[in-house]
Amino acid sequence: MSPRYDRIPMSGCLPAFGRHRGYPPRDGWLRKVYVALLQDHAALRRPQATVVLGVGKSMVPAMAFWSQAFGLAARDGRDLVPTDRAHWLLDEEAGADPYLELDTSLWLLHWWLMSAEQCHVPSWRYLFGYSPISRYSRAELQGRLASAAEAAGHKTPARSVLAADIACLISMYALRDRAATSIEDELSNPFRTLRLLDPEPPAGGAGDRSHGVFVRRAAGRRCPDAVQAYASLGFAARTAGPAPGSISLARLASDPLGPGRLLLTGSEDLRRAVQRVASRHADLAVVQSGDGQEILAYSRGPALLAEEVLATAYPALQQEAGRAWGTLALPPQS
Repeated sequence: MSPRYDRIPMSGCLPAFGRHRGYPPRDGWLRKVYVALLQDHAALRRPQATVVLGVGKSMVPAMAFWSQAFGLAARDGRDLVPTDRAHWLLDEEAGADPYLELDTSLWLLHWWLMSAEQCHVPSWRYLFGYSPISRYSRAELQGRLASAAEAAGHKTPARSVLAADIACLISMYALRDRAATSIEDELSNPFRTLRLLDPEPPAGGAGDRSHGVFVRRAAGRRCPDAVQAYASLGFAARTAGPAPGSISLARLASDPLGPGRLLLTGSEDLRRAVQRVASRHADLAVVQSGDGQEILAYSRGPALLAEEVLATAYPALQQEAGRAWGTLALPPQS
């Protein structure tokens, strides 16, 4: 993997701080954008976009941002076009999960968001992939993000922009105190069900739970085996290349852009997940290398195998061996 990806936080990211406009992705947003863009690639910049999408004016740019951040839409000049990935997941007739009803899809979307070759959410990638600790005050995290942006050569974002990123992160992933938040608010933020973050009160006090943030590093044990194996093979395709081969489980677990870090999966949980998948797939195996390391070996190209493994997690696709959909864009090898 090129040094710019695995050693310098945010260097593989767009300087896209605060472009969510303060809105985490809400329930139904990704599908609404997909359906609108199928009809009209310019739908989100039309005057009637608020009517088509059924949201307020300030939410339309946020919806466009998240659709691109998850890799479900791509720019074509001023327009937005649905990607192959979007058709695979959201197509009404043949999609894996058109209405995003399965938790599997939320884990998958989280992986796509975090692992994108050009990540749209640098603050997210830093916190999950590169952060050396799990507990922060908001002020401390803000300082870390500013330093990481500077190290990556980005213009240092304003404090208010970084504060908005942190607030959006917490709103997206942290379960709230149900005594203080309506059930409707919980349901409107689907990624909270992944329980990746917890907001924390100030030390020694039981007051404002929005003071800090705690990354739940074991949250990924709830991630479906197929998604962990898909992410592992996708990471292998990007780092080791498209040919049959192998990758160490230690690297999968510890690399800043590997599934262990970005899916918050401990090394033992990741090993068990890929072993279970490998036991059902003739082209995969978890074995020991000559120097005693455990490795994930694959006898066919990892990108295609990743797609086939992922398809097994979706009832709508289990009649097929998987469909080629081209989501694993491989960056140039170093």
